[in-house]
Amino acid sequence: MSRLALVSAMHEELAAVLARMPDEHKTVVAGREFWVGHWHGHEVVAVLSRIGKVAAATTTAVLIERFGVNRVVFTGVAGGLAPQVNVGDVVVAHEFMQHDMDASPLFARHEVPLTGVTRFAADATLRDALLEAALLALKDVVRSLPRQDWLKLDLAQARVHQGLVISGDRFISQSADSAELQRRLPDALAVEMECAAMAQVCHDYGIPMAAVRTISDRADDAAHVDFPQFIQSIASSYSASVLDRLLQHLPS
Repeated sequence: MSRLALVSAMHEELAAVLARMPDEHKTVVAGREFWVGHWHGHEVVAVLSRIGKVAAATTTAVLIERFGVNRVVFTGVAGGLAPQVNVGDVVVAHEFMQHDMDASPLFARHEVPLTGVTRFAADATLRDALLEAALLALKDVVRSLPRQDWLKLDLAQARVHQGLVISGDRFISQSADSAELQRRLPDALAVEMECAAMAQVCHDYGIPMAAVRTISDRADDAAHVDFPQFIQSIASSYSASVLDRLLQHLPS
């Protein structure tokens, strides 16, 4: 049996997912609501990751142990780091790293102790399928989302990027912190608080994982858009469309 986990970062994104699952039913485990149902013929389990690495790792372990998922797909928002990654763009992760992992001098900085791993790779098959879905989804949203909901962004110019996504238990919102991350990890495209921990759990269990992140801010002092409105109007539309496109074509 193939069962796919759809993990969302925000309630608005989860609501958009559940609206497309005609037969979902709820199970509560570890204080989390897991929604089991179907979408485009796939058996799926939808859930909020919760915020931070430990919370996201717990959610991932429950998905695998209790619900028997054998693939994990994450959608959510992130702060842009690389200069070419702008608000309204999308990043499909190729690799994940914990930017705040540092057990030196016993282990190299950023290396997860006792694993020999610094960067956890996204599953190539899921990643490539997610990339194709994201490219189509951006066009879908431009066509379907009323222009007044674009929040003065030019979504017609939004791009899909591929590369390193970094995670840590800090919300990066100061220019100095963003600049430090860019200096230390110059190939990092985006920063968030969950996916590298989820990738570590999936690595331990041998479960394929992929993730896509919508850029909601530049991880600095500037207030680029109204964040709650961005989640409601743009990020949730992106997530729902990406997953819809993905599940239309992903083999069961």
